[in-house]
Amino acid sequence: MKATKTSYHFKTMPSPVGELTLVASDKGLVAILWENDAPDRVRLGELVENKDHPILVEAEKQLGSYFGGELKKFTVKLDFVTGTDFQKKVWQALLTIPFGETRSYAQIAEQIGHPTAVRAVGAANGRNPISIIAPCHRVIGSNGKLTGFAGGLEAKAVLLGVEGAGNDGRGLEQGQFALS
Repeated sequence: MKATKTSYHFKTMPSPVGELTLVASDKGLVAILWENDAPDRVRLGELVENKDHPILVEAEKQLGSYFGGELKKFTVKLDFVTGTDFQKKVWQALLTIPFGETRSYAQIAEQIGHPTAVRAVGAANGRNPISIIAPCHRVIGSNGKLTGFAGGLEAKAVLLGVEGAGNDGRGLEQGQFALS
């Protein structure tokens, strides 16, 4: 019996942080890819354009509401089809960071029960396939500086600005975060 290659549905959408490519399986959103994404950051099967796929339509609607300042919690179904068990644990932890708040890589490492795995948490954060919705942009350095982000540090600052996020959870002052 021959194994069949999995294909995924995709559509693109404009956003304040550049064009995003939304990718879904029939179970949920699989990825949000950045305009200049590294080709090996998220490895998927064949992508087939399908602008009317219900999960993609819902994801685009929710992202539009998020960027418009009207949505604070995403409800679109997610399907983490890539990644190691450790990475998936990190990505699940990202989903617990409230809108408008940030956490350090060390706090995430502590939360998942691996307090010394700060660098591994950073690496898993960088491989997060569902950026924005699994909010890796809410993870910052222990010193409060913005560090590594697949969409670029400027996009990370824009996303935190959309949320009014501060590392103390009380809101973002203009220029509070320094780009490192």
